[in-house]
Amino acid sequence: METTSQAVAQAPGTEGGGPLPSTRRTVDGYLLAPFPWYGLDEAFTGPRWLMQVGTAADGAVEHGSLGHGDEPSVKNEYAVGSGDEPREKFAVVVTVAASPVRRSADGTGLLEATSVSSAAWLAGVGLLSFTWPGQMDHSLRDDWLEQQTETAWALADDLTGPEWSTLSLPVDGVPTPFHYRESEFGWVLAGSTSEGVHVGAYGRGMSAYGLGFAMIKEIKAYA
Repeated sequence: METTSQAVAQAPGTEGGGPLPSTRRTVDGYLLAPFPWYGLDEAFTGPRWLMQVGTAADGAVEHGSLGHGDEPSVKNEYAVGSGDEPREKFAVVVTVAASPVRRSADGTGLLEATSVSSAAWLAGVGLLSFTWPGQMDHSLRDDWLEQQTETAWALADDLTGPEWSTLSLPVDGVPTPFHYRESEFGWVLAGSTSEGVHVGAYGRGMSAYGLGFAMIKEIKAYA
């Protein structure tokens, strides 16, 4: 999926690993989307916050993410794989417009179709952007992230593979099948809605099994 990422991977903000400055997050891009946004349903009563949208080369909004819970930093305060409880507990919901292969606005090329795999990949890469194995030197992070991003793409391209299981969660109150996988870094899931969008999600510290998703009636509630 060709996008001008603001950001495809929800890139980390500060050198010290802090969360993205909230001043960089505005609701404007979300309001330009020609599709509905999804987030956690009303059963979730914690903090909600804007992240960023991704656009095509012609500026059209194609996808975006919304956060729930603690705003994660890059350096999660526990050793990956240690079994300790993460101090940050969050879930991010990714909404991707369902689109067929189509011509770009300027007529010079084709834009790739989006699918559940698109949502799975964006969710997988999003999780990686807030993950940094504690034992890894700062200078190696770019190489590690590139390798893990390729792995996330391969996994998203094979949703029927052994790395994925099926999980049924409510979407607008209707039980809906999702592709689900766990890793040492957190969990990722992806599925489709009846509203013309695909939904992906990733998180850490919050169980995916108790989540529900709903179309957002007022996006400004996240601002």
